[in-house]
Amino acid sequence: MSPVPGWWCDDAQPVEADIYVGFRGAFELPVAGEVEFRLLGASWYVAWLEGEFLAEGPARFRVGFPEYQTVTRRLPAGKHLLAAHVHHEGVCTRMLQIISPFLFCQIDADGNELPITWKCARLEGYKPRVRRINDQFGWIEWCNTRKLPANWQAADFDDASWNAAVAVRRKLGELKPLSIAGPRHFVHAPAPVAHGPLAEVFGYGPDNPAARFFLRDLVCRELPAQGAWRRYDLGRVRLMRPRFVLDVPTDAVVEFAYSESLSHGRVAPWIPLSASDSCNFDHYVARGGVQEFFPLTPKGGRYVEVHVLAPPEQIRFVKEEFVERGYFDAPQGLLQCDDPLLERIWTTGIETLRGCAEDALTDNPTRERGQWAGDVATVGMEIAAVGYSDLRLFRRALVQCAQCARADGMVAGLCPGGVIYLATYALQWVTGCVRHWELTGDRALLAELFPAAERNLSAFENFLTADGLSDKLDWAFVDWGYVRNDGPSDMAVNLHYLAALRDMGRWCAALGRPAGRYHDLEGRVRTLLQGWFASHAGSWPQIGYHRAVLGVALGFFREQTERDCVAFIKAHQLDCFPNNPAAPRLSDPNANHPRLITPYFAHYALPPLIERGEMDFALDQYRCCWGWALEGGRTTWLEVFDTRWSHCHQWAGCPTWQLSRYLLGLHARFDLGHNHFSWNFQPGSIRSARGALPLADGVIAVEWERSPAGVHYRLQTPQPIWIHETLSQPAREVKDKLAFVWKGSAP
Repeated sequence: MSPVPGWWCDDAQPVEADIYVGFRGAFELPVAGEVEFRLLGASWYVAWLEGEFLAEGPARFRVGFPEYQTVTRRLPAGKHLLAAHVHHEGVCTRMLQIISPFLFCQIDADGNELPITWKCARLEGYKPRVRRINDQFGWIEWCNTRKLPANWQAADFDDASWNAAVAVRRKLGELKPLSIAGPRHFVHAPAPVAHGPLAEVFGYGPDNPAARFFLRDLVCRELPAQGAWRRYDLGRVRLMRPRFVLDVPTDAVVEFAYSESLSHGRVAPWIPLSASDSCNFDHYVARGGVQEFFPLTPKGGRYVEVHVLAPPEQIRFVKEEFVERGYFDAPQGLLQCDDPLLERIWTTGIETLRGCAEDALTDNPTRERGQWAGDVATVGMEIAAVGYSDLRLFRRALVQCAQCARADGMVAGLCPGGVIYLATYALQWVTGCVRHWELTGDRALLAELFPAAERNLSAFENFLTADGLSDKLDWAFVDWGYVRNDGPSDMAVNLHYLAALRDMGRWCAALGRPAGRYHDLEGRVRTLLQGWFASHAGSWPQIGYHRAVLGVALGFFREQTERDCVAFIKAHQLDCFPNNPAAPRLSDPNANHPRLITPYFAHYALPPLIERGEMDFALDQYRCCWGWALEGGRTTWLEVFDTRWSHCHQWAGCPTWQLSRYLLGLHARFDLGHNHFSWNFQPGSIRSARGALPLADGVIAVEWERSPAGVHYRLQTPQPIWIHETLSQPAREVKDKLAFVWKGSAP
């Protein structure tokens, strides 16, 4: 295949930022049959076939590793029309770097590429560069629809005045098919939760659109009404687009604003902690009459307000719906028990994951939609593994981190757009690759990424001193609120380094590669950490919460010292908000304090406690801390235990995977073989539970309840599974009182 991408002008002409171009591709199908469309672009596009939605994209990619989307349709013989609406943003975003614009399309029928006649035109109705959504995104849509050619996506539109598209060549890598499923579209039609008249009180339209929107009078007790408004609650935070059909007069102004929560009861078009000015907002001028308003680019939020500026009696809402972009549908996994709050917490983790999954697992759908290695390799992958059998998003992300490695080999912590390097995320990437192997059995990924893993860890060797890793490493993020230890090296970072070296040894063993170098480094780092812990023996506040957690997880403490460490971790958590309402709050990223906990770090903190007999403590933490996070009607997880941050962040959802694994007992170990699990059952004081864990072609169903004789545990599987007893002492004690019932084809 020799791709020749096209654009609306040649490269001799400068292309300004924030322009919209329409493309119309005419082709003829000799005989009826299935047609395959392969699509790729340098920036966001939406494609239609005969005026009906076909696809949107692209899936984010690094310029050297492009992946085209594939969509198939069965078509009759004859002439057909493919249309594409392309937005050249011209700025770096969290999704894509700045790439010279192009639109690539290839149409294949029965193994033959069909010729396409392309026409195109700039869509002049869009006013460029009014406002960035924020510095992580592109631009708001500011469009006078009267200046757009009506129904230009339809087959019968007269495009005689349009220009022929210009063929351009781009320095792309080899084009390959997309390695994940295409994002899905879910349509929601909620009734408005509030509505009323409105009147302007501030400024001109483009001066400060967000302020003008938010400051409108939505009651009109003293001012005459100049329009109407409606507010919608979508049930949870979603990446979505409103699709409204309105009957309004010519030149009516229609505006949509989006937010994750309400501010003083209203939708505020600003994004909290956006790291820049923000404007989560779209603006349109109506053509007049019955018209569809459907933004091109999706935006994040749970609440939406639409404001229509026109004589109120001339405004009619014909259709009100929202189209959500997401990767995952309803989960295959399940967790139910005798505590409804824990069930709700489990489900909230799944719903938050769904809100943060599209063409990538993102940290948040509203603030930035960034693909961060720390989200992919830790909590997100674990939640997905207990909810779904499809983990291709995570594989693709791990590969893209390697594709975006910097010159010294350190893999990217954020990519492929707005690439950022974080030392800790590069270390977690190593562990994440090995964990992906455990969850899927995909040894091919280890083989593919082994050279990148070697280069990645070589980058760290250059910063290893007698005291540990140097602070000259790039951003060594441990946790929000984290307070570093005194001394020349951050011990929490060294503990992450030790975990990566340990897992690199396993990686080498899986591929039959020599691992002596990594074992030597692991021994060297373990020795210096042992010395540091010994020098602070008994001084748990000086060791600190994060380092104590990582230390006990990595086996640094024994017997009474381990018990003391567990007691310290529990006491620390109980003395922090929300366990202690009077404790300091993590109000913003700079509010570091030693007396803080986060939902993210519970991913590391709670499993060592659970496996040391503290399941009831963990259950109480879920009820208290995550139960607090659900107050006020919230339905997705806060980024931290404070409402001023993101309201949809999947890395806060560790209770979902921990409840599934420990209450059902099965822990994936596909590295040992297909459908292999270790068994570590930690019911705590729960009286009964039932649930499901996904397999490639079905689910493992588990159900158990207590009786005076012990625990009656039933397992049903659609295919053989193998269970390995790698149990902690509390799990052994429970197992001795179990009565097993195997159903289906279990061995």
